[in-house]
Amino acid sequence: MIAYALTFGFFTVSIALLMNLWRLIKGPSTMDRILAVDTMVINTIALIIFYGIKYDSTIYFECALLFAMFGFVATVAYCRFILRGNVID
Repeated sequence: MIAYALTFGFFTVSIALLMNLWRLIKGPSTMDRILAVDTMVINTIALIIFYGIKYDSTIYFECALLFAMFGFVATVAYCRFILRGNVID
């Protein structure tokens, strides 16, 4: 049963990634593109977690945590750059 749930999860998150990629390419404003990249990071974290569950390994969970931290810092830095023109004050 868990195999079916993981397959469904992989499929739905992959579709969500494709939709976010479309918003990243087509987005009318810069903020839409930033939001698309941030959502893509979240979906990628979900895929990494699914792989961790599928292969029963804890290294994937640590990788997902690191990816989440880097994604958050990158999003904040890019937003600060767009709003202020510099990242470091």
